[in-house]
Amino acid sequence: MSRLIAALLIATAMPTFAHPPRPASDIAFDTARHPAELAAFAGIGKGKVVADFIPGEGYFTRVFSYAVEPGGRVIAVVPEGAARLNPAAAGKISELAADASYGNVSMSSAITPDASLDVVWTAQNYHDLHNALPPEGVAGFNRLVFAALKVGGVFVVVDHSAVAGSGLTATKSLHRIEAETLKAEILAAGFVFDGESRLLANPADDRSKSVFDPVVRGKTDQFAFRFKKP
Repeated sequence: MSRLIAALLIATAMPTFAHPPRPASDIAFDTARHPAELAAFAGIGKGKVVADFIPGEGYFTRVFSYAVEPGGRVIAVVPEGAARLNPAAAGKISELAADASYGNVSMSSAITPDASLDVVWTAQNYHDLHNALPPEGVAGFNRLVFAALKVGGVFVVVDHSAVAGSGLTATKSLHRIEAETLKAEILAAGFVFDGESRLLANPADDRSKSVFDPVVRGKTDQFAFRFKKP
């Protein structure tokens, strides 16, 4: 059992579900991704209802599944477009949601605007909204997240940082977004800014290269913002 899981189980009391050990491929990223610290930053703990928007292969979904025990739920949200672009990842999320040992995880194709969620989380995905949607579509997504959250709920966004002043110009070419542009868009949906984590910051990244460039892949300068529904 990794130190991360031991800490999460201690923090959330006795688990409701008999989780299998986290995959070694997940644990290998823990030092770089700071999952326990970021879960704490997001306020993800026992009894919380969390939507993990575009969860990749489920790295954070599995972490959150432990963290919300007992009594919480995790919804892995894989939109149809994301499933078409990465069917292998979508298949792994489907398998995870069907695994009885992760009985608090479900899969959905959309966020439901029913004010039922404590946390909406998305990591390294927000910039791609601008590659798939027109500006009004991104604004609509942010309003949808706002409607899906309970009063006091939070929207946490982690993304690759672009050069200050670059706005949205690097979302497709470099898969980065300027932090202040992202912040302004989400505040426009009615959120209030509630905090920033520098855990994933890397001053050595000059933010001029694609996030897939071998020089910076896995070591990009990233920001983590927390927005609250007042």
